Amino acid sequence: MIDLLYALLATARSSLRSQRELALENLALRQQLAVLKHATKRPNLTNADRAFWALLSRSWPEWRSALILVKPETVIGWHRKSFKVYWSWKSRNRGGRPPIDAEIRTLIRRMARENPTWGATRIHGELLKLGFELGEATVSRYMPLRRKPPSQTWRAFLRNHTNDLVSIDFFVVPTATFRILYVFLVLEHDRRRIVHFNVTEGPSARWTGQQLVNAFPYGAAFVRRVRAMGIEQVLTPPRSPWQNPYCERVIGTLRRDCLDHVIVLGEPHLRRILRKYLQYYHGSRTHLALDKDAPEPREREATDGGKVVALPMVGGLHHRYTRRAA
Repeated sequence: MIDLLYALLATARSSLRSQRELALENLALRQQLAVLKHATKRPNLTNADRAFWALLSRSWPEWRSALILVKPETVIGWHRKSFKVYWSWKSRNRGGRPPIDAEIRTLIRRMARENPTWGATRIHGELLKLGFELGEATVSRYMPLRRKPPSQTWRAFLRNHTNDLVSIDFFVVPTATFRILYVFLVLEHDRRRIVHFNVTEGPSARWTGQQLVNAFPYGAAFVRRVRAMGIEQVLTPPRSPWQNPYCERVIGTLRRDCLDHVIVLGEPHLRRILRKYLQYYHGSRTHLALDKDAPEPREREATDGGKVVALPMVGGLHHRYTRRAA
C-alpha cells in the first residue's frame, strides 16, 4: 500500500516537469526495471499491485506498453478474478425466504417415496390440504431425484389384484391304515375363503382339471381360456412355502386346528371332517388378515344383548360364542 501511494505521489509530481525530463526519467526507470527483471524471475506482487493494474487496464488504453514485470494475460486474469470476487460479494445471502421446517422436508420425501407416480404439483396440492403454506417450486426442490421412471410397488400391484386372485395347492393326510390321501383346495385371497376342496387317493391331471371346473361358476370355459392363454402348470419346489404363502398358511391352519386332533378313517370321513371345520372356518373363526373378522363377516353384538353362551363346533373341538336373551 505504501508503494502504491508513493507511485501516486510520483505521478502527481511528474505532471509539473517538462516533457523532456519525463521522457528521460521513464527511460531510466525502464532500464532499472529491465535489470530487476533479469535478476528476479518472478517478483512477489501484492493484492494492491494486482488491483492497481486491473483498474489501470480499464482506464488507460496503452497500459500494455508499460508492462515489464508480468504479461498482459496475467493482468487480464487478475481482472477476471476481481470480477468474481465482486460478484460473490454482490450475490451474498442477505436473508431472503426463511428455510422450511425439517418436518415438511421429510414429509415431501415421504410422499414422493410412497406415491411414485406423483409429481411436485400433486404433492404440493396435498400439502396445501394439510395446511402447509409453501410454493410448488419449493416442493420440487426438496423432492428426491428419480433415476428411473416411476413405478408402483409390488405390494400396491398385488393389492389391486387381490379380489381376482386364487391359490391352488395339494396337501397330504395319512389315514388310520397308513394310506395317503391328497386334499386339493382352492383359496380366494380377498376374504381367505376356501371356495372348493376335494379328496382323492390318486390325483391326476384330468382329475385336477375337473376340480377347477367345479371350483368356478364359469366352469369349463375357464379351463379352455387358461389353456388358450398358454398358461402352464409350474410345480413349486419342496420346502419352499414362500412360493405359495397363502395356501401354505391355510394348510397350516387346517392341520393345527383340526387334522392334528383326529384320526382319519378314509376319504368319506376326511370330507365330513373338512366340511364341518370349513363351516367354523368361514362363519366363526376370526382372522388377523381380516382385522379380526371371519371370511363371512360377523356382526358385533351389543354388550347388553344377554348371557354369553358357547356353541360347540367341529364336534366340540372349537366353540363359537354369542349372546342369548334370558
